[in-house]
Amino acid sequence: MNLLLTASAVFTFIALFFVFSMTRHIRRRRPVRATGSLAGGLVATVLGGASILLAFSYYGYGRLVDEQVVGKIEFSQSAPGEFTARLMIDGEPDRLLELRGDEWQIDARVVLWKPPVTLLGLDPIYQLDRLSGRYSDIDDEMKEQRTVYALTEELTLDVWRVARQFPRLVPGVDAYYGTATYVPMADGARFEVTLSRDALIARPVNEAARKAVGDWGQ
Repeated sequence: MNLLLTASAVFTFIALFFVFSMTRHIRRRRPVRATGSLAGGLVATVLGGASILLAFSYYGYGRLVDEQVVGKIEFSQSAPGEFTARLMIDGEPDRLLELRGDEWQIDARVVLWKPPVTLLGLDPIYQLDRLSGRYSDIDDEMKEQRTVYALTEELTLDVWRVARQFPRLVPGVDAYYGTATYVPMADGARFEVTLSRDALIARPVNEAARKAVGDWGQ
């Protein structure tokens, strides 16, 4: 993080230097040198912007180190096909969310790096994206009421969105993908959600959850 902030400051200073140099050459009517300063300023601006983008995203996302627990969730049934989910994420207040359907699904965004960004020693980063209820029957999925909740606010500077829309601006992104897991909901069921570099995993941690998963598809 400190390296990213330092790089942002350095490239910003370099860009300002080129702007000053370009202005001076224009005043002295040196178009070739002014053009060279403009080119240098543009390169420094792009690199500085990329550094700022990475710094904000690295701060706003969680760091992914091997497989790790990213949250827990438990359910209480309020009516047929309706559940109250208690979502527990470390460092955040617990949330009570109403879900409809037979199953629950949680989605996450994952960003991996490649050179030159890997030279900074950055870990992969992730962000839990949304929690939703889903129906095991396709017809129900199409006609019944769906419930979905955003789990994070959109960042002003988000490497995920920029990499998808302008991949050339962030050449250090190796992969940016969504991953999800879904399992049945059941009254009293409690699950632990873990995330590896490959996928989200929902593991049952009590008997109600193990029974729900064991009966899945029967």
